[in-house]
Amino acid sequence: MALTRIQPAAIADVREPNFRNICINGDMAVAQRSTSDASVTTSQFLCDRWYFNLSSQGTWTLSQDTDVPTGQGFANSFKINNTTADASPAVSDYLNFQQRFEGQNLQYLKKGTSNAVPITVSFWIKSVLTGTYICELRDDDNTRSISQAYTISDASTWEKKTLTFAGDTTGALDNDNARSFNLFFWLGAGTNYTSGTLNTSWNSTVTANRAVGQVNLANSTSNNLWVTGIQMEAGSVATNFEVVSYPQNLRRCLRYCVLLGDTPDGNDFSKQDNIGTFYTATGFYANTFLQVPMRTAPSLTISGGATAVTVYSNNTSYASAAIGADGVSRTSVGWAVSTASATIGYGGLMNWASNDYCEASAEL
Repeated sequence: MALTRIQPAAIADVREPNFRNICINGDMAVAQRSTSDASVTTSQFLCDRWYFNLSSQGTWTLSQDTDVPTGQGFANSFKINNTTADASPAVSDYLNFQQRFEGQNLQYLKKGTSNAVPITVSFWIKSVLTGTYICELRDDDNTRSISQAYTISDASTWEKKTLTFAGDTTGALDNDNARSFNLFFWLGAGTNYTSGTLNTSWNSTVTANRAVGQVNLANSTSNNLWVTGIQMEAGSVATNFEVVSYPQNLRRCLRYCVLLGDTPDGNDFSKQDNIGTFYTATGFYANTFLQVPMRTAPSLTISGGATAVTVYSNNTSYASAAIGADGVSRTSVGWAVSTASATIGYGGLMNWASNDYCEASAEL
């Protein structure tokens, strides 16, 4: 039987991503915490890595949505829906969404040197409210920033935007895992942020110059906005959106946030029956090993409170009276569970109750 030789051209388009997109989850595919949150009045995450940053400017519903630009290969967008308007924001109010970056991941931008490279940001956006919007890059290490205006021309129509920012020859980014750099998409702001002249070149940050000309998305409950396909990359040319498989995308998100227990996204990839032992008559200890080392030892928020877990040992179930962390690192979380009387030294399983979970966060 003759064998068919596969020519190189036949496999030329099968390749691994090189992660030229500095943004993680730019296609809004991963939403571990929730796919929808209503009555939002404070800052929070919804789609992983994207921080909705809000101070006293309206009430919102955030969601991972399926409204996307036709034929562009996206399945999800981040939807922002105003439910209580604020047509007259106070001077210090602000509204934006952003992604934050570790300095050690951006050294190739050569910021602070004569060889600093430009940065290009491209994205798809749709809004009921037309007009001028502001995109800003901010260097936290050196308190420097640059902004650009763009226009949403047609209401409720997907539009692709491309913005190129000059390289900054002043102020190197710290080579560490702390927050060094930010990408801001402004949606509204009080006069503290809009009363100056828009800062279109790299300069020391002046608050009044950051969002000059920005429309107020909070001015009507009719206002919705969708965004997807966000890509930030080195250079002055916007390349096609870099497709990253869902497992790769999720793994990158897990460095910053992981949900342990009966997770709200329904995937339960981190639900574990944790093996442990009774080290006292009423104290059970177990350990969760994290799938991906986190950026730093995470902070923990347990949704179910003191009764979030049950311990099963020696054919008996023990309801938890209290649960807390007992040793947290980048790679594991130790649990101390208080239960009714049991036998010291007995092993058992710690099982999360339905819909109860722990959010482990190492966000920037």
